[in-house]
Amino acid sequence: MKTVSENACFGGTQGVYSHESNATGTEMTFGLFLPEEAKDGPVPVLWYLSGLTCTHENAMTKAGAQAWAAEQGIAICFPDTSPRGETVANDDAYDLGQGAGFYVNATQDPWAPHFKMWDYVAQELPALLGETFNIDMDRQGITGHSMGGHGALTLAMNLPGRYRSVSAFSPIANPTQSDWGRKQLGAYLGDDETSWAKHDASLLMADKGFDGPVLIDQGADDQFLELLKPEALAQAMAAKRQDGIFRMQKGYDHSYFFVASFMEDHVNFHAEALWA
Repeated sequence: MKTVSENACFGGTQGVYSHESNATGTEMTFGLFLPEEAKDGPVPVLWYLSGLTCTHENAMTKAGAQAWAAEQGIAICFPDTSPRGETVANDDAYDLGQGAGFYVNATQDPWAPHFKMWDYVAQELPALLGETFNIDMDRQGITGHSMGGHGALTLAMNLPGRYRSVSAFSPIANPTQSDWGRKQLGAYLGDDETSWAKHDASLLMADKGFDGPVLIDQGADDQFLELLKPEALAQAMAAKRQDGIFRMQKGYDHSYFFVASFMEDHVNFHAEALWA
């Protein structure tokens, strides 16, 4: 692993690191904020998964999460959204290929050789963090925005016992019924739609739910509401009687101004579960 940069941040350290990934077969870069408490012992970790076109850097610099994480004494990890490089398949569209991994393990060409973001986020990167940094891997929470909200919810419901809490900002909530989903799941996983279900938060919520608390924030003025389909997830949560909160935030859109406005709530929500 290589240290790209380390900066003092709210009493802790905001680092950027790169490593050769066995999962993707490429060099991967991630951000990691460690609070001051990590100098004295392991701290809980909150995963933040980013959305379409993002790298590890977007949330790290725009979401304002470090201040609240420092206050709560928890780490935050910011993975990249896909493998990258000249040998990695790509597409001219912004919502497929590099920057648009959708947190799945691709089975179809040309994506299959490198697009193993499920394995990367669920297995390889957690193992690396646990071995290298002062992090308590028994205390994990996960959140994300848009495509990252989709990833956070699907990972949390497919890996019971892994995460103590899950939240999302404007998640792609019902991708099997959306153009932000059908296109990508078909490209990465093939035409058999039964293989798509484990990557649809609304279907997972209706089927199994989450074994912990859930917090969803959705901007009521989001320009992508028809693609996100938040009503499907809200209905599934109500039908499942899920322990959770679903909030429509009047006047807010899909931007990082929205994410930053409610980041304090989300970090505090996770901290309560992580320190319980």
